[in-house]
Amino acid sequence: MTKEAMKQILANRETSLGIELGSTRVKAVLINKKFQVIASGESQWENELSDAGFWTYGEDLIWQKLQEAYAQLKAAVKEQYQHDLTGFGSLGFSAMMHGYIALDKSGELLVPFRTWRNGNTDQATKVLSELFSFNIPHRWSVAHLYQAMLDKERHVVDIDQLTTLAGYVHWKLTGKRVLGIGDASGMFPIDSQSKQYKRDMLTAFNQTISQLGYTLNIEAILPKVLVAGEAAGQLTSSGARLLDPSGQLEAGIPLAPPEGDAGTGMVATNAVEEGTANVSAGTSAFAMVVLDKELKAVYPEIDIVTTPAGADVAMVHINNCTSEINYWLSMFEEVFETMGVEVSTNDLYEKLFNKSQEADADAGQMVIYGFHSGENSVQVEHGRPMLVRNPNGRFNLANFMQANLNSAFASMKFGMNILLEKENIQISNTVAHGGIFKTPLIAQKVLASVMQSSVTVMETAGEGGAWGMAVLAAYLHANGKLDLAAYLNQEVFQTAQSVTVAVDIADTKAYVDYIDAFEKALPLQQTAAKYL
Repeated sequence: MTKEAMKQILANRETSLGIELGSTRVKAVLINKKFQVIASGESQWENELSDAGFWTYGEDLIWQKLQEAYAQLKAAVKEQYQHDLTGFGSLGFSAMMHGYIALDKSGELLVPFRTWRNGNTDQATKVLSELFSFNIPHRWSVAHLYQAMLDKERHVVDIDQLTTLAGYVHWKLTGKRVLGIGDASGMFPIDSQSKQYKRDMLTAFNQTISQLGYTLNIEAILPKVLVAGEAAGQLTSSGARLLDPSGQLEAGIPLAPPEGDAGTGMVATNAVEEGTANVSAGTSAFAMVVLDKELKAVYPEIDIVTTPAGADVAMVHINNCTSEINYWLSMFEEVFETMGVEVSTNDLYEKLFNKSQEADADAGQMVIYGFHSGENSVQVEHGRPMLVRNPNGRFNLANFMQANLNSAFASMKFGMNILLEKENIQISNTVAHGGIFKTPLIAQKVLASVMQSSVTVMETAGEGGAWGMAVLAAYLHANGKLDLAAYLNQEVFQTAQSVTVAVDIADTKAYVDYIDAFEKALPLQQTAAKYL
């Protein structure tokens, strides 16, 4: 496509913008009607452990990073196409699921944003899971709310609105208290038939908290649930200035329902139909399997959430995935800098990932726990990154990289074993996305052993959830002609390029052995925080 043709597309606003606030970066992706990326922008950030003991991102930081990512996108459009970006055909925001954003009547945060990473809700999850006969994970919004009640936090009585990070950003930019059904399903259980919160559980929750002395109505403070394709409001003048302080961005742009990163991951990997699976990997990671029937039992390792269209999904979520790999490679970069050797980050990742192909089957008898925070699925309350190795194993770079890659998905394997072995779930293929898959084949081979299915990575894998959110924004214009699955199959992914890796018997055996060693040594990790 010529530059002049692209300028015309931009001028006609035949575009959609998706912005996702992930764990380590805020990314904005602008696409055309063929779902091709026109330009992107991003800004890096990290959560912090507050003095109160909660993982958080500061309120000012949220807007700073959003503005930085959008400004970078706008600058890229200007540089590449000599076009001043003043609007687009549609817009959507997504973000880390779960967590706790509690607002008072004036719209002010009552406490700093508590992210999904906080595992202080142990008592609440036990009570609510038993009350609902439904697994309520530690990171779910309702668990954070109930724990705050149990802890008699004073702010609870002033809550007027409870939402997620995506819901909060959307509300500030549109004034609408709504949430996409996928993100909402990580706040409170969803009925996939009515596409609303489970009525009996809303009632049970209100009755239970009344015994604690609270008169709060849970349904009144939760956001309204919307499914993909429904109108979710328009960008207001104040919202436009909040995203683009330069004043160039115009109001009136239609917005899609704000979604969680799990939902945008399903869209980005074309995995919203029954029987499909996808894995989204970053600081945290999750495997999603769209169900064709209810599970036979309730498992603390398995969340039941929904696709952006409202179908039930079994979700295996892990708090820790790529962080430890990133820290190690950052140190290797520092070594090169110290030696006066210039090397690009992308080249370093590619070469070291490929080095793992020379690893021994036992990965040098190394076990790595890349736990920067707790990992509830394996009963680790407070993470402490750890490398443990048998001195009889070969300690070399290839084995070290393979052990790190094995570790990234190790916690996920425990949950997947439940689905594969206890529930007899059959997965024909898994589609994966996230930065760890940018180097072809390497992480895919590990994941194939975890999922016991072939693993496909599409050409859009590096764009991740922001691209998926842009697609959901574009879906606003489908006018209800196609359901989401058909839209993705017929419109978005018809000509998508991809690479698929099959399950390998030898790789699977090596990975099972690694997980066996990982599990046996878990008490070291579970007790590490007592001493360090």
